[in-house]
Amino acid sequence: MTHETRNARRSDALAPQNGESHVLHAPLSRRDWVRLASGGSAALAALAAMGITGCSDASAQSIDVALYASEDCGCCHKWADHMTTAGFKVEKHLMQDVSSKKDALQVPEALRSCHTAEVGGYVFEGHVPAGQIKRFIAERSDFRGLAVPGMQGGSPGMEDSPKVAYEVLAFRADGTTRVYAHA
Repeated sequence: MTHETRNARRSDALAPQNGESHVLHAPLSRRDWVRLASGGSAALAALAAMGITGCSDASAQSIDVALYASEDCGCCHKWADHMTTAGFKVEKHLMQDVSSKKDALQVPEALRSCHTAEVGGYVFEGHVPAGQIKRFIAERSDFRGLAVPGMQGGSPGMEDSPKVAYEVLAFRADGTTRVYAHA
C-alpha cells in the first residue's frame, strides 16, 4: 500500500458518516500522536479554556460575557452585538456610572474607555476585538486583561468612524502594560 493510499484511507475513516459529528473512527498513527502532542495540545487547551470540549460545532458553545455599560452609549451596544456575532453570550449590566465597576475590577485610569466586560475571569476594557479576547483567554495569561483605551475609529462598535490603527494593550492591576496586538 502506498503512502498516499494509506493517508486516503485514514481520511476516509476520520470523515463523518451518516450525519454523525466529527469524531474519530480510527486510531491515530504515531505521526498523528506526535503532531497532537507537539502543536495540537495548545489548540486543545485553548478550546478547553473556552469551554469547548466535545462539541462538533464550536459555535454551539458560548462564552459568558458580563458587560458593564451606560444605557445611552450606542457604541457599547454595537460592541455587544460584535461579541454575540462572534459566539459570546453577552449579559448587559446597564448603569448610570460605570466608574465604580472599573475601580472594583482594577482597570487603570489611563486605559479606561466607555464600557468594561468580564470574560473568563479576565477584564476587557473598551472596544477589544472578539478574536483577541478568545486568544487571550486561551493563553491563560497572567495579565489582568486587555484594553483599547479611548474610542478608536473602526474598532468593534466604532465602525461608523474612520478606521485608525490602534493597539490592544495587556494590563496588570498596577497599571503596567504591554502591547498585545496591533489592530
